[in-house]
Amino acid sequence: MNKNLCALTPPMGWNSYDYYDTAVTEDRVRANARVMADKLRDFGWEYVVVDIQWYAHKAGSMRDRFQYIPFGAVEMDEYGRLLPDPERFPSSAGGRGFGPLAEYVHSLGLKFGIHIMRGIPRSAAHAHTGIKGSALTADLAADPASVCRWNPDMYGLREGEAGQAYYDSLIGLYASWGVDFIKCDDICNTDNLEEYSPRAYAGKHEIEMLSRAIEKQGRPMVLSLSPGPALPDKAWHYKKHANMWRITDDFWDDWPLLKAMFYRCELWQDHVEPGCWPDCDMLPLGRLGKGFGEERSTRFTRDEQRTMVTLWCLFGSPLMLGAELTKLDEWTLSLLTNREVLAMLPCKARQILRDGDKAVWTGSDLRTGARYAALFNLSDEPAPVGASWEELELPASAGTELWTGAALPLRETGLSARLQPHACAVYRLQ
Repeated sequence: MNKNLCALTPPMGWNSYDYYDTAVTEDRVRANARVMADKLRDFGWEYVVVDIQWYAHKAGSMRDRFQYIPFGAVEMDEYGRLLPDPERFPSSAGGRGFGPLAEYVHSLGLKFGIHIMRGIPRSAAHAHTGIKGSALTADLAADPASVCRWNPDMYGLREGEAGQAYYDSLIGLYASWGVDFIKCDDICNTDNLEEYSPRAYAGKHEIEMLSRAIEKQGRPMVLSLSPGPALPDKAWHYKKHANMWRITDDFWDDWPLLKAMFYRCELWQDHVEPGCWPDCDMLPLGRLGKGFGEERSTRFTRDEQRTMVTLWCLFGSPLMLGAELTKLDEWTLSLLTNREVLAMLPCKARQILRDGDKAVWTGSDLRTGARYAALFNLSDEPAPVGASWEELELPASAGTELWTGAALPLRETGLSARLQPHACAVYRLQ
């Protein structure tokens, strides 16, 4: 399946990581899927993604010491392919994998996704397991010199016949379950502690092998690459082989991280196109952090939440929620169901002004012709933010502010608004 037939608009959905960390269970995935179907599906939200360590036995049981239990036991078939832990995902017992859970998610009119780590389980390499459909074995596919900095489960794969055979078998299994979305980790930037180190793109060949394996299935499967920061000089390669790639390391509810995203979006604004979406990471909204031992509401103020959602939508980032959906409050729900704001996905947008105190973006919807402009106060004090029509490269226009619905009268000089700290105003122009 040609990757460009997938994700023609930025994927929108829910991911288990921000709330559950490594310890999500089947009943919680089903509960979140039901909320998405009931309250969010009609607004474009459709992917339900089970994040990291769904295959690990006793995941989360040593969270006070380790996020990932060192060399812990994993559920795996005879071909070295990871399977869901049946203790946490009971419907997977008997070799059924995520098939029953995917079927349930699909029955709600939604799509199903999983997180995987780059490479092959170390335990498979040590046991010399076979590779389905090949006479080769896992030890010949594994590269013991290629390991993740922060997770002990996997070896990277060598470039060549054995590595490709393993990925073909793996993706074939997951396609048979009905997986629609694959988030592959430790691959977008394999040295994310040092953004431009010599080994930052050591997973290049594995991106290509994964892409080929998906292509062979003839089934639409979104390929998302993590973690960031993605390398701007590799934009052509990400666009050729993937649908999404993270432009930041893990993003959390911290204002300096959100402020820095204006710089990252500026770097990537020319690489946003159908089927190819630079990814600003998950939206840390609502209730977060239970699996990390600190269940809490997002630390972002309401103004910061609107700023984040506005930037993600105008820039064209995928939208993945980190919240526990069964605990959605009315405010958070209002952010996620504002049709006027979500309608900006996707448009061709660019940043025309940015300094330490403010940013201004414009965009146009290439399908409808709708024009947008957004003003952001990046400072810690109330302040006016504005730009002339000449700076905006737009004709003088009236419009509507999308969060409040307030009418914008025609102003001959340009757009301006007095904004609270970290707040925004976003307009659809007439």
